[in-house]
Amino acid sequence: MYRLALMAASALLVAFSTACAQPAPEAESPPPSTGEMDGEIISAAPRIVPQTLAEVKLSFAPVVERAAPAVVNIYTRRVVQQRSPFAGDPFFERFFGGRSGAPRERVQNSLGSGVIVSPDGVVVTNNHVIDGMTEIKVVLNDRREYNAELVLADAQTDLAVLQIDVNEPLPYLNFANSDSIQVGDVVLAIGNPFGVGQTVTNGIVSALARTAVSVSDYQFFIQTDAAINPGNSGGALIDIDGRLIGVNTAIYSRSGGSNGIGFAIPSRLVQQVIRSAISGNALVRPWIGASSSTVTSDMAKALQLDRPAGAIIDDVWQRGPADLAGIEPGDVVIEVNGQPVYDSATLQYRVGVNSEGDSADIVFLRGGQMRSVAVALQLPPETPARDPRQLSGNHPLNGVSVDNLSPRYSEELGLDPLSTGVVVTEVSRRSFAARRGLRTNHKILSVNGVSVRTSDELEQEILRPTRSWELEIDTGGQIVPWRAEL
Repeated sequence: MYRLALMAASALLVAFSTACAQPAPEAESPPPSTGEMDGEIISAAPRIVPQTLAEVKLSFAPVVERAAPAVVNIYTRRVVQQRSPFAGDPFFERFFGGRSGAPRERVQNSLGSGVIVSPDGVVVTNNHVIDGMTEIKVVLNDRREYNAELVLADAQTDLAVLQIDVNEPLPYLNFANSDSIQVGDVVLAIGNPFGVGQTVTNGIVSALARTAVSVSDYQFFIQTDAAINPGNSGGALIDIDGRLIGVNTAIYSRSGGSNGIGFAIPSRLVQQVIRSAISGNALVRPWIGASSSTVTSDMAKALQLDRPAGAIIDDVWQRGPADLAGIEPGDVVIEVNGQPVYDSATLQYRVGVNSEGDSADIVFLRGGQMRSVAVALQLPPETPARDPRQLSGNHPLNGVSVDNLSPRYSEELGLDPLSTGVVVTEVSRRSFAARRGLRTNHKILSVNGVSVRTSDELEQEILRPTRSWELEIDTGGQIVPWRAEL
């Protein structure tokens, strides 16, 4: 019985003994409050299986004691106005003495978690925790409360960076390299589930490179079975050295509670957002100048691949990084900087977490032969420049707002970076176009047989005297004809 208990406990605490047998190393000099925010990357301790019962009985307490003060609670609120559905109705106006249309105010509250990543009060959390809120309060582990200023919010990664004003250094978490973690590594999740107060749960890394979660546009997540519940959003996922490997963001659940499937945003992506927030620069991710698709089973057979994995290049931007490096349509990218590429979303992540000017070593297949090139990463160009316009007049696009599409703007909108046409940015609710199904992010490709690439060209064509219009609309991968007569 003793041997069985020891073996079972050993399997659960793989790699734990070395980390907890002695105090975690002290953080080195804190990162500066301005400039680069790379965070400290500390080499991981060797993974060793506990050998004795004394080692099995080791506790997570030293790790939690060090990391917990850097995890905070976040409370948000906003005042929303509710208008009666009977507003404007003469009967109900008389019945209620003219008060039925008066808007009523209601306070909407939300809660979540956050992580201090700099001693001067930089806090990272989920964008959905603070989205649309007018007041943000950060409560530290020792119950001190601070009003927070929103520095940057990025819906694509579902991350937000806050700043609190403090007069003394705060405890903070160092970053681990999320690319170095392995399935089976022991992890701890710290947050504020259901508002009950700071809570710690443990588990393992269940999977890496999850890309079909649909939490954000940058779909690349660490999966864990550590219990994560509502309120944990924005909290810390740490390794057994107390370093931040991810920001908890979502759970897979049918009931709303934890089912042992939680997801965290990798630390490399978190660091990129923090660097941009601290520098004050707009968050623009580098690209290779190519669009890609995930290799399917049918594609793999046609390309004579042994498995459906990788990202096949659909098109390249002329004189872009991929084009200059010799990458061509039809090439299958299988690796970036030594990390595997499973699908198109993985390729986007592997490239996007780098910085402008970095060189990415890309391995790809062409004609059954494996090749490798170094690609100098660039920021996507904004060509053509933005030119927002609201269309008006006696035509079917009256009340529609449009803008020019460029690789950079397409990246912001989560569209194919090589998209062409004119993007729809807003559609008036009661317009003819709205009734006909035109929606935001649809792309207008042509008007009466004439291709349009800019908002100016679209406006010229739609205003030409005629009684009927025929447009080509890209609704998100499907091009449909759109006919109208007025």
